[in-house]
Amino acid sequence: MKKLNLLAIVALVILLGAALASCGSAPADADAEAAPAVELTDEAKDCISCHTDEMPGVVADWDNSKHADEGISCIDCHEVEADSPMAMTDVEGHEDLTVSVAMLVPPAVCGECHEDAVEQFHISGHERAGVQYEGKDAMQTLIHKHEGRDNPELSGASDETGCQQCHGVTFVVDETGHPSSETYPSAGIGNVYPTGEIGNCTVCHSRHRFDIAEARKPEACAGCHIGPDHPDLEIFLNTKHGQIFTTEGEEWTWDSPTGEWEPGDYRAPTCATCHMSGIGDLETTHNVSKRLYWNLWAKVSKVRTEDDPMAMFYGDGEAGRAEMEQVCGECHSDLHTKNYFASGDKAVELYNVEYWTPVEAMRVELAEAGLIKDNPWEDGFMIQHYHIWHHDGRRARQGAMMGAPDWAHWHGFFMLQQKLNLATEIYEIRMETGEIEAAAPWSLAP
Repeated sequence: MKKLNLLAIVALVILLGAALASCGSAPADADAEAAPAVELTDEAKDCISCHTDEMPGVVADWDNSKHADEGISCIDCHEVEADSPMAMTDVEGHEDLTVSVAMLVPPAVCGECHEDAVEQFHISGHERAGVQYEGKDAMQTLIHKHEGRDNPELSGASDETGCQQCHGVTFVVDETGHPSSETYPSAGIGNVYPTGEIGNCTVCHSRHRFDIAEARKPEACAGCHIGPDHPDLEIFLNTKHGQIFTTEGEEWTWDSPTGEWEPGDYRAPTCATCHMSGIGDLETTHNVSKRLYWNLWAKVSKVRTEDDPMAMFYGDGEAGRAEMEQVCGECHSDLHTKNYFASGDKAVELYNVEYWTPVEAMRVELAEAGLIKDNPWEDGFMIQHYHIWHHDGRRARQGAMMGAPDWAHWHGFFMLQQKLNLATEIYEIRMETGEIEAAAPWSLAP
């Protein structure tokens, strides 16, 4: 690990230079140009010196990063214009600071060097993660009224510790630039900054090391793509790809340069390989929607055909399928790939036709007849309706398309048929009697 004491670094460089000069083992080349030493600004040195004592973990991460190798320091990312809404004042220990700094760092800062990555992010599905859930009345009602029990002080707790940590949040800052406790810290990928910018690169490249190897491993995605509604990590581990990764992934090469991470560095793909990495003739992309054919999280799956990144079926599904087949083709035959997707597509259509279509038709009839409770989370039919698409239906579709048999079947279609049967029975009783049944709540457990 590099030494953080600047005097020690200078002394070491002098000693090494003297030793090399004295040994005379290589002839001098008058025309050779020595590589320029990376020189940090005085402000940067001050940041490092102070934070080495106050926040040594942050400095240690930075010290082992490529940013440190290139002389990119704290101040390069955290400095802002004095009139920025994120500029911080009255910060203890920073009274003598001669520049304006912000705690919040939006993607535009990363884009000063990583322009393509940030542009691609802004046209991906990740771009809408925060504004989408914040703008849904049903979601906000679930959070504050049902989960938060309308508690005047505590109703946002499940949002602050749950939803926004994946989706992101619209940051609120006070007059000194300090973000509010209700909106910070947020690890969400769709964070919205006081400047209006959206995104959070540190979800995958965690600060302050920003390691490319970390972002290539499935654990980088698993912070959000996990759990009952989209258990993508669990699905991946159930696949043959995941089995190989679990067995020998520690031995793979994870730090190849961007665009050069290819089969041979690894024996099986991770999430990043299929959805983002440069492989074969494909360029690296931070548009995670680019290689997708279906929307597999929607209530009904359709091929992606919309141009607006905020739209439900954003993307070019046909082009996305072609690119994904190209990824598969680096290790599999065309017949293997075509047959694999044919089976997966069939499973998606089975969900659409035999599960979502009938349960939604029943919901419409019940609603028109006034046979659904005002609170859907107390309604036996609506609980089944929700789980059919939001939990079991997603698991069945995603398990099928990612090659995870246990999730496609036992956690997917097996559970779907049970819940559809129960939803159908509730529907028939209500339509026949004209009343909402008074069944014991535990008999309706998902």
